[in-house]
Amino acid sequence: MKKIFFKHTVTFCFLLWGVSTSVFFLIHLIPGDPVTAVLGEGADLADILQFRSQLGLDKSLLHQYVDFNKNLFNLSFGESLFDHRPVLGTIITYFPNTFYLAVVSFLMALVLSLPLGAWAGLKGDIQPVPGTLATLFSSAALALPNFVLGPVLVLIFAVKLKWLPIFGSGDFLSIILPALTLGISVSAVLIPIVRTSIREEMKKPYILLARARGLTEFTVFRRHLLKNSMIPIVTALGMQVGALLCGAVVTETIFSWHGIGSLLVDAIHRRDYPMIQGIVIFITFISLAVNYFVEITYGWLDPRVRVKPVRCDSN
Repeated sequence: MKKIFFKHTVTFCFLLWGVSTSVFFLIHLIPGDPVTAVLGEGADLADILQFRSQLGLDKSLLHQYVDFNKNLFNLSFGESLFDHRPVLGTIITYFPNTFYLAVVSFLMALVLSLPLGAWAGLKGDIQPVPGTLATLFSSAALALPNFVLGPVLVLIFAVKLKWLPIFGSGDFLSIILPALTLGISVSAVLIPIVRTSIREEMKKPYILLARARGLTEFTVFRRHLLKNSMIPIVTALGMQVGALLCGAVVTETIFSWHGIGSLLVDAIHRRDYPMIQGIVIFITFISLAVNYFVEITYGWLDPRVRVKPVRCDSN
């Protein structure tokens, strides 16, 4: 178990460094000059040179990369080019709204995917209706990206029915539409995985043995089938955390939700390099941390993962 823990920790650190390095070099390929974006097109040449020196943009790219890694090691992403606030402090200020949206979206995805996927997996070989409904829902949700699904939900529930507010992040009602937009997208990925996992597990001999012992279908599902089919489901759930955070960039912009997604879009428009780097690295860290936790929980879900295989010699 210690070797598995060490391996996952090293992989986590390496991936985080690799993503941060990629972000640093790719961000310099964005068209436009952040100094000109801040000072304006008609700024004095002397002011431009002075501001560029203050930001360290007059140094070579390699020198900037070394400084970037030093700041990253010290958990410092610098200051915003526009309001001069610390990048990390600004991200922490905006992140609770994104976290709130992600949690509600995650719960909505579970409510949609687990019952429908389990129903289709349990009854798929006997009744065609559950499998057909699961396939239709999943296919339709996958075919609609967030920037299409969001306005459609607004037209139905906000404009036509007038049940929910369109924009803002003031009360609980305002989170329903953006959370439902993200939740439907995530559930479209989870439903086939839940269905397939349960169907594969139902074919195992221990399920037939449990039924032969006279256990009810609900008891078989609760005691045996559910936990043993959770590994691919938990893997998919961990991977969807990154999808939720990335989808929040579009969804928060559509619904004027004040989180790190809308903050990232504003930073891109303003060529705010430190803010863009900080947000992307922060999102990456959250995604990798969740997947790291998911991999560690494999040992609890399946004891075979933490058991060292026994080598058999023929001699």
